[in-house]
Amino acid sequence: MNILYTRISTIEQKNDRQVKNAKDFDYVIEDKCSGATPFFERDGGKRIAKMVSKNEVTKISVHSIDRLGRDLLDVLNSISFFNQKGICIQFIQQGLRTLDDNNKENPISKMIISILGVVAEMERNQIRERQLEGIAIAKAKGIYKGRAKGSTLSNLDFLNKPKVKKAIDLIEKGYKHSEIAVIAKLHPNTLSKIKKTYKLVNNEN
Repeated sequence: MNILYTRISTIEQKNDRQVKNAKDFDYVIEDKCSGATPFFERDGGKRIAKMVSKNEVTKISVHSIDRLGRDLLDVLNSISFFNQKGICIQFIQQGLRTLDDNNKENPISKMIISILGVVAEMERNQIRERQLEGIAIAKAKGIYKGRAKGSTLSNLDFLNKPKVKKAIDLIEKGYKHSEIAVIAKLHPNTLSKIKKTYKLVNNEN
């Protein structure tokens, strides 16, 4: 089975570019998470691992290397795992394959992937730096309150919680605050937090 794997970082991002030729693949698996999240800790990554254990996967296609991840070590570890299973990963945008036609590791691709992986990791660090700069400016203006005391959940992880994702979907569909609170079974204060966090993440991206 040839799987098309896609990843978007935030709820509001569109996936059109990555699934443009989805009909050419047997199965499409999408993740909505940060590129820093280890591949096999993602919902989609777990599903793929389960399918691999059942020998249901022959090839994985990914639009670009940064969709697999923005942490170089995790990207290389993921590729190594699939190489050992004889499963080729094709990076569509870069035109790279991790295994050749004889299922042998492609050394040229490995070198290029390592270089591009470093670039993806640098981009993630730059994004993080811009976010921190934005937070610093917001704090200076007295408009940034930060995360609740004792909370270890990032804004992105918070927005990806099932109930929160449902609430955001209802927000985008134009439901009223009171209606969303009832349908999603959320306290009005929690819903207000969702809206503020959603707006903050949108502004950051």
